[in-house]
Amino acid sequence: VLIAIGRDACTRNIGLQTIGVKINEKNGKVPVNDEEQTNVPYVYAIGDILDGKLELTPVAIQAGRLLAQRLYGGSSKKCDYINVPTTVFTPLEYGCCGYPEEKAIDEYGEQNLEVYHTLFWPLEWTVPGRDNNTCYAKIICNKQDNNRVIGLHVLGPNAGEVTQGFAAAIKCGLTKELLDETIGIHPTCAEVFTTMDITKSSGQDITQKGC
Repeated sequence: VLIAIGRDACTRNIGLQTIGVKINEKNGKVPVNDEEQTNVPYVYAIGDILDGKLELTPVAIQAGRLLAQRLYGGSSKKCDYINVPTTVFTPLEYGCCGYPEEKAIDEYGEQNLEVYHTLFWPLEWTVPGRDNNTCYAKIICNKQDNNRVIGLHVLGPNAGEVTQGFAAAIKCGLTKELLDETIGIHPTCAEVFTTMDITKSSGQDITQKGC
């Protein structure tokens, strides 16, 4: 990584202080409630400017669309800032949707979670003989809610494509049982999520010897 400077919130010189809108003095971002409403009831904010929210264009588009529907269309639907699929497009892609393990523990308590994980070997890596224990998949399940999947993570080829598909299932309330009942497409990378049976708490070996 040569440079990763992120974005600055340019909010200090646009007159927010004149109408009383509060900002986070540390980063210039705007705190809002779950309906994108600032501390001034008639002022809303969306997108990268939001304090503690994801800086992703599709998130801003979705939030703006839903805000307009609430304000002018009689809707009550709010933007889901948790189950947002996203990918880091590094040479070996990383994709995720839902909670990271650390935040899930903070939110639900470690005793209420079950984490399933495994290493896997993509088919296309067999001929060039690449390391068969480089790719990784993990799901985080809420034991108190029928083992509902609250976090999905994958490190491997085409992680963005894999994550996008599972994101819709997570929005529909995907559970570990439903994953286990799903027939995998062999030999795809996404198939690994239908065959995961080793929990992190068990301490069992997750290395693989083949695709």
